[in-house]
Amino acid sequence: MKAVKTFAAAIVITSILSSFTLAQTRRQSTLSDLDISRGLKAALDKGVRSAIKDLGRQNGFLGNDRVRIPLPDSLKKVEGTMRFLGQGKRVNEFIASMNHAAEKAVPEAVDIFVDSLGQMTFTDARNILFSGQDDAATQFFRRTSEERLRVKFRPIVEEFTEQVGVTQQYKSLIGRYGRFGSFLGQDATDIDGYVTQKALDGLFLLIADEEKRIRRDPIGRTTAILRTVFGVLR
Repeated sequence: MKAVKTFAAAIVITSILSSFTLAQTRRQSTLSDLDISRGLKAALDKGVRSAIKDLGRQNGFLGNDRVRIPLPDSLKKVEGTMRFLGQGKRVNEFIASMNHAAEKAVPEAVDIFVDSLGQMTFTDARNILFSGQDDAATQFFRRTSEERLRVKFRPIVEEFTEQVGVTQQYKSLIGRYGRFGSFLGQDATDIDGYVTQKALDGLFLLIADEEKRIRRDPIGRTTAILRTVFGVLR
């Protein structure tokens, strides 16, 4: 008798799951490729503009624990010693300069973002929407834009760090003692490359945050096209 009940329960559960899958498939099939493409592009647009607004302002990086740029790992070894020797202010200025350089760079993402959206095909859009990953659209954007963003960001970072005394002095010191600097590691010897990568990481992190919010609450947070497209995932 127990085996019969277990078998019956399994049939019921299977039936429910099958019904759910069928209903979801029907909802998916009602969406046109154009709607899906428009919805994903709107989600990415919202995510990027939100991230740029948050990060591309005064203390956008420095004031956010999740994206604040710390000293490169290979410099953390000497941070404690410098603070002990009374150089804490200069360490703080150095950290602040890296974060302010990043916030100067991120607004330049808009044009490259728009171009990357133009590369998204209908097939890309459908695969991204139904991938089952909360950040699939962000991953697409990163694949199609990160290297171009890096090229765009770096000169801005370089220009800013050259203008800040403590950072410029550090770069000059590394340049004069190249062999010594090689012991520190690339993150410390190429400070502009380090800041550029951290700026990119922070930007994509916040874009992914917004995409996740849209996927989890398409009704409460977004426009009509996003409610229509992402609503099928609920």
